[in-house]
Amino acid sequence: MALSPVPGGSTVEAVLEQLQAQVSGGTWPVGGRIPGELDLAASLGVSRPAVREAIRALAHVGVLEVRRGDGTYVRSSADPRPLLRKVARATLRDVFEVQLAYDVQAARLAARRRTPEDLDRLALLLAARDAATDAETFGDADARFHQGVVEAAGNPLLVEAHRFFLDRLRDSMRTIRLDHEVPEAGPAAHRAVLDAVAARDPEAAGRAAAAIVEPALAVLEGLVGDERQEDL
Repeated sequence: MALSPVPGGSTVEAVLEQLQAQVSGGTWPVGGRIPGELDLAASLGVSRPAVREAIRALAHVGVLEVRRGDGTYVRSSADPRPLLRKVARATLRDVFEVQLAYDVQAARLAARRRTPEDLDRLALLLAARDAATDAETFGDADARFHQGVVEAAGNPLLVEAHRFFLDRLRDSMRTIRLDHEVPEAGPAAHRAVLDAVAARDPEAAGRAAAAIVEPALAVLEGLVGDERQEDL
């Protein structure tokens, strides 16, 4: 099965569908190297970032393996698309429940393991978040700060799991910035996480991380409860 150009304006999901089809159909066998980003972008008629994002998604679920300086290889012929669709359909409440679990543990570990370089990077990421104005930039900046805390935790499995979750977190924060119905934790709440990590205080870091997510989660729980009452 040959690759074909995807329709104009298609999302990364359309690119992912075609890449997965090459694997599932046996065009790209397990253990083989797939074409490079430039070739894939040309064949599909999309940008390299779109190809890169689709490859990253398939790498996170174990279908592909990106080897720096060597290329991208097929690791498994399993079809992850049902799982990816479930992630894509997750509600805001689902996202914040998972974020609470990730962020609290990451902040605690980061307070124990952070390096001076981690603190410098987190300060830059926090400044970028504080400076973000439009929803698109804000969603990206917020997600990058939270990912930075996860990376400072020094647990490679936690880092990869959070990267898989990152797109949904980014989209959710964009939604909140536009909606205003769900409270958005401001600079002070995020600064408290960084301060606790810098002070090497795991308990304070965990509390600060929870304080960012819990108010929004409480509102989302209330909205879900209201919807259920309306359905009765």
